[in-house]
Amino acid sequence: MSEESYYSVKMRAARGGAHISGAEKIVPASAVPKVASVLVERALTHAKGVPDFINLKVESQEGSLSRLKALKVTTHATRTAAEGRAVAAELLRGAGIGRADEILARFAESHSMRGAMLLDVDTLECLEPDPERGVRATYMDDVSSLQKGTAGGKNHYAEAIVLATKVQNAPGVVGEICVSDDPDYVTGYVATRELGYRRITVIKEKGDPNGGRIFLYRGPRDGVAETIRFLEQTPVLVTDVPVLAAVREEHRFDQLADALAAREKAGLSRYCRTLVAPTGPTAIVDGRELLVLASNDYLDLARDPRVMAASATAARTWGAGSGGSRLTTGTQPPHVRLESSLARFKGTEAALVYGTGYMANVGAITALVGKGDAILSDELNHASIIDGCRLSGADVLVYRHGDLDDLDRKLSLCREHRRRLVVSDGVFSMDGDMLDLPRFLEITRRHDAFSMVDEAHATGVLGGTGRGLSEHFGCGHPDILMGTLSKALGSEGGFICGSQLLIDYLRNVSRPFIFSTSPGAPALEAATAALEVLEAEPERVARLRENVALFVAELAKHGVETRSESAIVPILVGDEKAALAASAALETQGILVPAIRYPTVARGAARLRVALMSAHEPDQLCRAAAAIASCLKTTQGKR
Repeated sequence: MSEESYYSVKMRAARGGAHISGAEKIVPASAVPKVASVLVERALTHAKGVPDFINLKVESQEGSLSRLKALKVTTHATRTAAEGRAVAAELLRGAGIGRADEILARFAESHSMRGAMLLDVDTLECLEPDPERGVRATYMDDVSSLQKGTAGGKNHYAEAIVLATKVQNAPGVVGEICVSDDPDYVTGYVATRELGYRRITVIKEKGDPNGGRIFLYRGPRDGVAETIRFLEQTPVLVTDVPVLAAVREEHRFDQLADALAAREKAGLSRYCRTLVAPTGPTAIVDGRELLVLASNDYLDLARDPRVMAASATAARTWGAGSGGSRLTTGTQPPHVRLESSLARFKGTEAALVYGTGYMANVGAITALVGKGDAILSDELNHASIIDGCRLSGADVLVYRHGDLDDLDRKLSLCREHRRRLVVSDGVFSMDGDMLDLPRFLEITRRHDAFSMVDEAHATGVLGGTGRGLSEHFGCGHPDILMGTLSKALGSEGGFICGSQLLIDYLRNVSRPFIFSTSPGAPALEAATAALEVLEAEPERVARLRENVALFVAELAKHGVETRSESAIVPILVGDEKAALAASAALETQGILVPAIRYPTVARGAARLRVALMSAHEPDQLCRAAAAIASCLKTTQGKR
């Protein structure tokens, strides 16, 4: 294939006129459709939010493509943004750029530019013709794009080296400093011809959306135009771009980079969203108010004034943290008070609090069974149960989801095991369906097996007063009843309820309990106060059930069939990328609904997972149901 058969593909994305994302590739003609698709997807899944404008530009590269050898790479490992900026200043001074501190002080001026600032290193005069646009280095790529027709996935590392190499070959340019505007990417660099590419691992704070770039120029004023022409118009391919493995400090991380790239290509990348508001039915995300259909704070207790006041008082009285494990110095009156309240609320003899619900599941399972024992686990149990089973060393038999006949048969195969533990979610977190607790208990008792139920999504949700499955069914308790403080109770932590003998045993044997610093008093007193509010106001539970019924009925009106026995309403989509597209489309309409994908659910079983609160208003739910139905029709119609 000739040079004339290659194309430049550029993507620029913005929201409200503000830049969100940009990338470009130079690829063979046959790769253009794939690259264009991946770059658009990259724009739609950026950590800075969903754009309202995406520009895609495809241009033939008719002339010859200049080839430049990549700058030599050195990494400077820094721990803080201040340390990173100090390293940057020292590197500039080492390259003969004497006003380094003043240059760094000018860096904030480049944040709003669409391109880079072009700065005279001696006079600190800005030389770019358009101060808003700046100067853009474009028409460049790694030579591997030509060789492999690469798909254009995000690779900050390689893209930065390509850009820095082109810039340092521009006439008159003696250096560059760059910080990404991606809030999740804190690494930046300084580049000069003498030093090469000096990568600084931390140069800004995590979550900071501000970035910028300064090209440092030393030369006559009549040479500026030629510098800009080279940067903005000359097509360049960079050879010998090192992979992470070639950088000594990061040799061991190259496989991780490959694995992340593969996840992104498959639509499985995950990012943390920053919600600027207390947990509740709405939140501010990227400057916009969104309706939140994703919170596990089912009863809106996390922001209840009584719960917050209890936490604040506990912090003033007992301090922010406990300072030790429960068996040394980490037990305070709030720990004892909460455990007593939980046992009373659940109707058991005793309770034991753990740092998280995850630790409670792992801690109970690994304490109760081990080598020579058997665990029977529902195939859709939560990851914390699965990990507890694996860590226990016991033989694990997985029975079909909700199929208690299958459980009965498989228990019959375990008569020779020393102990048998049967464990199940009470409400399954991705489907919202409920365990048939009465039959579950009948089977486990008949086989003389321990019964354990995870009520993370049942506490505060099921039963007339939110006490869980036993209240809902009007039956007895499992032997081991697990729950969390971090969902309907609006705090954080996990717990096990059961007999006094069970709790005494776990206190002596459960490693996550014994070897972890205990939860601090503020979270514990918040949970105790939440229990008091729940017992005084059971109407919160009734409102939650009413909201679920209304929402499911509204979805049905719009042709979306689903059901829920809890606060979780699953809306099956199937394809991972289609689920992501639906979630992104809903966000543009002011609704936050997460797309749940593999490995949280099976491949091809991606879904929108709606979690409702008692505080949602009927009109919010009606609007959301209509929007979800519309987005599903649009995204599925494109498949």
